[in-house]
Amino acid sequence: MMAQRRGARLARLLSWARTRLGEAERGSAVVEFLGVTLVLLLPLVYLVLTLGQIQAAAFAAEAAARESGRVLSQEPDLATAGARAQTAVELAFGDHGISVDGAGALSFTCSEEPCLSPGGQIHVEVATVVRLPLVPEFVGGALPLEVPVEAAHLASVPEFRGR
Repeated sequence: MMAQRRGARLARLLSWARTRLGEAERGSAVVEFLGVTLVLLLPLVYLVLTLGQIQAAAFAAEAAARESGRVLSQEPDLATAGARAQTAVELAFGDHGISVDGAGALSFTCSEEPCLSPGGQIHVEVATVVRLPLVPEFVGGALPLEVPVEAAHLASVPEFRGR
């Protein structure tokens, strides 16, 4: 009989504890979900955003180097070629939503003298920096605020072009 009373008391105690714990846990799933979202999802979204901008800049740099090399190799004189190549760089980056100064981003060297001699080669380099999104200036001492992006292309001047 005593064992039955102890068992009944234990059952009531467990039932009381279950109800109390169930009430205390009510609504905590929402709080836990928000906590996990802040801790895991926000950094993941920032990482995807940042990598997307860097990848877009890398694609733009590759396209700019290729197109400016093509423009340089097709133009009859170096002054016109340089101006049009700078425009090609600005357009390639503009297509990806990045604004750059074509004169600052583009550099090229020629294998022949004069530069646009038939059969020569032009080595084109495009370099710029991508600023990390949402990083304030005061963090600059601890983190880099910009990521350098570079691309190179070797363009051949057509051998049989008219002089």
